[in-house]
Amino acid sequence: MSSPEQWTHPEPGEGPAARAAQPSREQVIAGLRATTEGGAELTQLLTPEGERVASPQFDRYVADIDGDALRGLYRDMVLVRRADRESNAMQRQGQLGIWVPLLGQEAAQIGSGRALKPQDMAFPSYREHGVAYTRGVDMRELLGIFRCTDHGGWDFQAHRFHPYTIVIGNQVLNATGYAMGQKFEGKVGDDDGEATIVYFGDGATSQGDVHEGFVWAAVYDAPLVFFCQNNQWAISEPTERQSRLPLYQRARGYGFPGIRVDGNDVLACLAVSRWALDECRHGNGPVLIEAFTYRMDAHTTTDDPTRYRLSDELEAWKLKDPIERVRAFLARNGFADQSFFDEVQAEADTFAAELRDFCFNMPEPPPERVFENVYAEPSPVLDAQREEYLSYLDGFATAGER
Repeated sequence: MSSPEQWTHPEPGEGPAARAAQPSREQVIAGLRATTEGGAELTQLLTPEGERVASPQFDRYVADIDGDALRGLYRDMVLVRRADRESNAMQRQGQLGIWVPLLGQEAAQIGSGRALKPQDMAFPSYREHGVAYTRGVDMRELLGIFRCTDHGGWDFQAHRFHPYTIVIGNQVLNATGYAMGQKFEGKVGDDDGEATIVYFGDGATSQGDVHEGFVWAAVYDAPLVFFCQNNQWAISEPTERQSRLPLYQRARGYGFPGIRVDGNDVLACLAVSRWALDECRHGNGPVLIEAFTYRMDAHTTTDDPTRYRLSDELEAWKLKDPIERVRAFLARNGFADQSFFDEVQAEADTFAAELRDFCFNMPEPPPERVFENVYAEPSPVLDAQREEYLSYLDGFATAGER
């Protein structure tokens, strides 16, 4: 049994650790407040009010982001959020078996996704719809997973975007192995080198697969960016019940850099991700990024977050909305007017309508499809299983005719 002291472990001078099986109300509130701003080491380029913050270290990584580019990032986030909200609604209407919302995490996904070069590889968990969008994956191809008609229909080699992984943290092992292969094949060492990024949540950092990935990536200097989207809640467990220190500091124990970025700041996420990917593609080993963000919806559509988190917490994070701060910056600096925002919203509504129409009219795949794309080469064993299964289904049709 774990020690109750692991539930909260404040910095010196901030009070004692919890010493009961259930933390007190004051300790819970203190823990929530401690995760509000991300700490003094949070990298931020755009405040929640939409004001630009200078950074001697990271400004050069977004020197090319002018008004036009920032409008593009804004558009990306609006379209992805609108698609997410539509998919969430379709699940409630019985069109999808489940949906995994990304509401509130658009900046972390769009910023890091747009930092990738064509030759780079991305390994998602099951929430990275925004990253998929930046890698050119048609969002309609995501729906089959959640409608339970396929395991992911896109060409992951062409898009350089791996299929979704449902097992918590397992994609970190896959990404580590892939990045080790990039290193062994000499695909790192200069500006044209390759790098890999792997996405996981704060809850996955409690899984052994993630730590095993840290060990192997460090030992082999794998060109791998570990991108942790710390949305504060591993389903119903807050971060302070999983770690005694900020998650990005865990990298120290494995011997590679860790950094915490404002996950609601698309500009900072872009800059930090570009820096980390450059470190990797030049052969400087792995980097851990903790994108400090917030999940403003349920973990999945099977979850009820009102049972475990305070409404005041959600309301406080709404003031840090990743889309609104970019909107404020664009408007304040004359980079966009109301007609632009209206145009983007109209485009997003059309985007969602097309997604909805596709979902409602999605053809049911034939039963033998489950046996396709299992192996690269034909397999007699798989062929026999397919024939046995189809024969089993035919038995029901024959029985119905009697």
